[in-house]
Amino acid sequence: MKERLEALKLDALQELEQVKNQQELNDLRIKYLGKKGPLTEILRGMGALSAEERPIIGQVANDVRAAIEGVIEEKQAAYLKQETDNRLRAEMIDVTLPGKPSQQGAVHPLSKIIQDIEDIFIGMGYSVAEGPEVEQDYYNFEALNLPKDHPARDMQDSFYITEEILMRTQTSPVQVRTMEKRKGDVPIKIICPGKVYRRDDDDATHSHMFTQIEGLVIDRNIRMSDLKGTLLQFVQEMYGKQTRIRLRPSFFPFTEPSVEVDVSCAMCGGAGCRTCKQTGWLEILGAGMVHPRVLEMGGYDPKEYSGFAFGMGVERIAMLKYGIEDIRHFYTNDLRFLKQFVHL
Repeated sequence: MKERLEALKLDALQELEQVKNQQELNDLRIKYLGKKGPLTEILRGMGALSAEERPIIGQVANDVRAAIEGVIEEKQAAYLKQETDNRLRAEMIDVTLPGKPSQQGAVHPLSKIIQDIEDIFIGMGYSVAEGPEVEQDYYNFEALNLPKDHPARDMQDSFYITEEILMRTQTSPVQVRTMEKRKGDVPIKIICPGKVYRRDDDDATHSHMFTQIEGLVIDRNIRMSDLKGTLLQFVQEMYGKQTRIRLRPSFFPFTEPSVEVDVSCAMCGGAGCRTCKQTGWLEILGAGMVHPRVLEMGGYDPKEYSGFAFGMGVERIAMLKYGIEDIRHFYTNDLRFLKQFVHL
């Protein structure tokens, strides 16, 4: 039996010398040291030995097992070290290389225009007011002198959720809510920025969703000249001191009298060009004196108080300022377009 153990040891060590990977090493461990291996089989036969032979053979068997296990552990450690070294080389980071620069975003051109407009009017003593985009019909139309059968509602065809709830078509409801909240206190000087929704077909100059800023001033002795002076200061700060304005008669149900406001074309200085269709003027907003009926519904006596209101599309202001020809560029998230305004 001793000779069998020595022969087993010699065979195992020779095969272990030929091992090429961990799988082969594990297979040999099972072959020689497993429950069905030759060493286990020899140990099971020790019961047939005499009492004198049993400790001698037992010691030899333990030496054989220890020799085989020693070689296996040594090779196992070598394979693990090699695996670790390979992984470290594969995952090595050269800390001397420059890092990958992260892309830095920028303010969207519409957001920049809103900020500029807010800064201009805050500098004139206005505050910023906001309201819900999902609005009641009463605030969106009726309180603005647009009863349910008024034909002017057709110009603001909107998205109705119920018969009395809709997506607001203008930020004017914020003006009404502010008047109600103030309960007759004056002065009121606010601008109301926000998104509005109308059932327009999207094209180069129209969108079913766009951004609007409206303004409202209410106090004693507010005149049309105050409105003109306010708008003149605004456009000169927005487009330059050389900018002129003109007021043309118009109609809005919530103002009386009402005007369309044009600015001198920044492209040609008023001489006439393709941008202004050779007129020298570009329309930018609508305005007027607050209608007495709107004042009454907001809780103000029109015999004692007066006011003016104006509204502008932010996209229109941005298109004129930056020479953008298509309103859809603002909403398509095309980085080629947006990167032009990184340094605004």
